[in-house]
Amino acid sequence: MSRILVLFIDGVGIGENDPAKNPFFSGRFNFFNEFFGETPHLQKQYLSGENIELFPLDARMGIEGIPQSGTGQTSIFCGVNAPALINQHFGPFPYSTLIPVIKEENIFIDFLKRGQKPFFMNSYPQVFFDYLNSGKSRLSVSTLSYRSAGLELNTADDVRRGYSLSAEITNRVWRERLKYEDISLITPEEAAERLLQRTAEHDFTLYEFFLTDHLGHGRIPHDFDIVSSDLDRFLIHIFKEYSREETDILLCSDHGNFEDITIKAHTRNPALGIAAGKNAGRLRDRISSLYQIKQALLEL
Repeated sequence: MSRILVLFIDGVGIGENDPAKNPFFSGRFNFFNEFFGETPHLQKQYLSGENIELFPLDARMGIEGIPQSGTGQTSIFCGVNAPALINQHFGPFPYSTLIPVIKEENIFIDFLKRGQKPFFMNSYPQVFFDYLNSGKSRLSVSTLSYRSAGLELNTADDVRRGYSLSAEITNRVWRERLKYEDISLITPEEAAERLLQRTAEHDFTLYEFFLTDHLGHGRIPHDFDIVSSDLDRFLIHIFKEYSREETDILLCSDHGNFEDITIKAHTRNPALGIAAGKNAGRLRDRISSLYQIKQALLEL
């Protein structure tokens, strides 16, 4: 079995070929041209490159309404059609009746049951642990999944010693807004190398990036160019430098949003999926909907 790296990029769909709407056509991103020679859009949702496949992911899963993070991420990490279970899309946090599903059926638990080593690359600042210690327990699906598997979340010390990553790749936000001035600013390429090192040490590694969803909601417009550039450089380095013989990569999202900046809500567009490695074609053929992701990864 190969090592698996999952890059969960929140709120990214396949949208229209329109630079006024879709930032992927605005000249900010080089990733798609680098690996596919063109950018995906609604009229061209499948692209292929050398050991890399791009394909749409059904985020609606047979339920009317606009896809949301809570149900979308539960579907991804637990392998269930979460919107169908509660007959609605719900988010950003998981619906109450989905919490037992997350605690018992998440992908980290599956890897542990097989005697393998899963790892969640993201670190959390002290303010998050203060939140937990206050008795509050409203958590994202990925965070709840990892804690439910009995695994310890990374802290600021892990970022400081070069072991993990902040959720915004370079530590810029941690330094500027959380006042972690003793944590070094790193380049997207250095962050990518750090992630690839941890991937080589574990059977399953997850990294979550959520600022794309924030940009899609219009929350941090002043950061649009730098966040877009950081993500672009980070992804290019990962997909260029990963070990093709030892690692399979799946980049996935939970719903559309970022691909249409003319609205500040999620979209009904298919979510973005990209697979790379020797099993790229297999993953493309096996996954058409969010809830098929977990089982497809476990079958590698």
